[in-house]
Amino acid sequence: MQPPRSELNRLHAELCTAVADPIRIAILYALSDGPRFVNEIHEALELPQSTVSRHLRILRTAGLVSDQRQGRLVQYKLADHRVIDAIELLRQVMADRIKAHADSITLSQE
Repeated sequence: MQPPRSELNRLHAELCTAVADPIRIAILYALSDGPRFVNEIHEALELPQSTVSRHLRILRTAGLVSDQRQGRLVQYKLADHRVIDAIELLRQVMADRIKAHADSITLSQE
């Protein structure tokens, strides 16, 4: 049995909100190669650890990443790699829109 459409729409909106931030997208890409500790992510992205932790919490709440405690350290990984595929698909749509816009500007200038 599927949840009601309104519940699916709410969950969809939560998911989209979670990936609607450039820092969170960068974190997802950083995790696309495999699990990483918070300090590895903050070093790779050159962001304060508190910023990375805050964004990871949002991604975890949305179910996009999962965490595993190893002593005092927490390691994060993508919960489902298809999120990267979805982001890539959106980037292809965006690239097509940019190209169409550029083409329309070129045509209007001729």
